[in-house]
Amino acid sequence: GSKPNCLSSPSPNQSPIRAQKFLEKLTTTEVSTSPAKVAARRRRGAMAEANQNTNPNPAPSGGETPPNVTIYINNLNEKIKLEELKKSMHAVFSQFGKILEVLAFKTLKHKGQAWVVFEEVSSASNALRQMQGFPFYDKPMRIQYAKTKSDVVAKADGTFVPREKRKRHEDKGRKKKDQQDSNQTGMGLNPAYAGAYGAAPPFSQIPYMGGAKAAVPEAPAPPNSILFVQNLPHQSTPMMLQMLFCQYPGFKEVRMVEAKPGIAFIEYGDEMQSTVAMQALQGFKITAENPMLITYAKK
Repeated sequence: GSKPNCLSSPSPNQSPIRAQKFLEKLTTTEVSTSPAKVAARRRRGAMAEANQNTNPNPAPSGGETPPNVTIYINNLNEKIKLEELKKSMHAVFSQFGKILEVLAFKTLKHKGQAWVVFEEVSSASNALRQMQGFPFYDKPMRIQYAKTKSDVVAKADGTFVPREKRKRHEDKGRKKKDQQDSNQTGMGLNPAYAGAYGAAPPFSQIPYMGGAKAAVPEAPAPPNSILFVQNLPHQSTPMMLQMLFCQYPGFKEVRMVEAKPGIAFIEYGDEMQSTVAMQALQGFKITAENPMLITYAKK
């Protein structure tokens, strides 16, 4: 298949964290030193507000909804399978902080959309700012703060009200149709999560098959253009890894062995390029339990 578009490639001495700080500095400088850009942003904001007023079903907007721990993402590729989408979202957004859950659903009205719930507001803010427009499965993501509080957050702060009670005044026929849509997903209803967001269990409750300690080689292999990656969660997919590793120059392909989940081979154009990627992503956590262990593949 075709390779996904990537963020511009970092220079060799740029770790993801350095790149993040650089982007933040750049954004701050631009805001304070360019009156023309400030004026342009104000004009865009006014236009967006005008559009918002004429839209019968407006999407939540980062400018109007106060920052919170949940971000709402739309314009997602609708052809991607649900589980693949959720795992990929988790892989891409986990660099910004601890994720409590990822929500995405099969129902028609939720297609092309997802919610990512972080533990910290700062994580959500960084993710919104830095991943806005990121080409995810060949479509630029549109990210805003979510308007409704996620159930998992409401339960934690004591404000949780079951969604069924909130929706009692709504038309029963529509509720019945939503129920049928949820049942068609084949997942069965989880009562705590049945309602506005559909029927999927929270991502944080899906058991991870990974977590087994990866075997560290006795003697390090000599530099190689192919990297050997271990300690991956067993639900990792080639597309998830491609999105991480293709950010670095010279990326060629990801190879996974179906019979051996938890490992992958990543090929670059030469040894220097593979070394840059290895240093940048060494220990990167796709999930809290799975820091990646990257070595050169044996020749």
